Amino acid sequence: MHIEEVIAQAAQMGASDIHIVYDLSIRCRVHGSLRPMNDQPVTHADCERYAMELAGESYRMLETVGELDLAGTYAGRRVRINIFRQQGHLSAAIRLLSDKIPRLEDLGLPPAVPGFTELKRGIVLVTGETGSGKSTTLAALLDRINHTRTDHILTLEDPIEYLYTPDKCIVNQREVGRDTSAFSDGLRAALREDPDIILIGEMRDLATIEIALTAAETGHLVFATLHTNSAADSIDRVVDVFPQERHRQIRMQLSMTLQAVVSQQLIPTVDGKGRALACEVMIVNPAIRNLIREGKTPMIQNAISTTASEGAITMDNALIRLVRDRKISPAAAVENAHEPDYVKKSVGGGVR
Repeated sequence: MHIEEVIAQAAQMGASDIHIVYDLSIRCRVHGSLRPMNDQPVTHADCERYAMELAGESYRMLETVGELDLAGTYAGRRVRINIFRQQGHLSAAIRLLSDKIPRLEDLGLPPAVPGFTELKRGIVLVTGETGSGKSTTLAALLDRINHTRTDHILTLEDPIEYLYTPDKCIVNQREVGRDTSAFSDGLRAALREDPDIILIGEMRDLATIEIALTAAETGHLVFATLHTNSAADSIDRVVDVFPQERHRQIRMQLSMTLQAVVSQQLIPTVDGKGRALACEVMIVNPAIRNLIREGKTPMIQNAISTTASEGAITMDNALIRLVRDRKISPAAAVENAHEPDYVKKSVGGGVR
């Protein structure tokens, strides 16, 4: 099969990812589980051919670097691709993206999240493990802004995943490695490009985080992702990137600029036909700003629990709601909880 056929077949199966690995049949991930697409092991020549089809003119880069990130459209589907070497062979991991940017209302997000599109400045973090839907949530937020505000949106992505069609906003999408050398370089330049809203694909290093804080302080609205599993973890992750002697300063900056943190998980549904979004939302109010400033992050989880009236919700309460709405099983809720005993007590259902 050519890569277009592979991607078309995976899309028909409702797959989120495709894995091409030497001497194994091609596998795709459907509702979180890997399934074989056929029973034919992939040869070394197949791996090279698929890599050439996916990488195009960038294929030669694989001779000097061990991996390659890119995105493209195949069989009518937008995909994110990582090609890498392992044990002398090329492998590929392909993420199938949605055909179009979904509406915020269709993602199952808590009611407070759409309101983040009305913010004028500050930082909104969307966090979670790989494959938890962070990019989709951010795309839906920016697309809402694109259709409702008259601003300049500038994105820094690695690679570009969703493509926006400018509406009321100007949209400039820059790809790390092609349009700019690094997130930090692109972000530094962005401050001279008159943006109102900046999307940072990932806050992965000190320089990027430092400039993001500065951007938020100077009146920009910054959306970014982190690979953390809770709001409190996100704050510690940002602070811990910096040397100890700067922690107090960074906590002060973060306490003044952070507006909200959305932490996501995708949980298999009861019927086994999909996954449901479990979403923690922290709305940064004066009490939480004070906890961030004083370094009392362990107390933040309790603060989220007591601010439900402001739209906040903890991950555990989000999981409990999904059980009560019969979208996920009690066992799945307990398995993915931050405090399993609390969730078990709340959902019952004979969970051991």
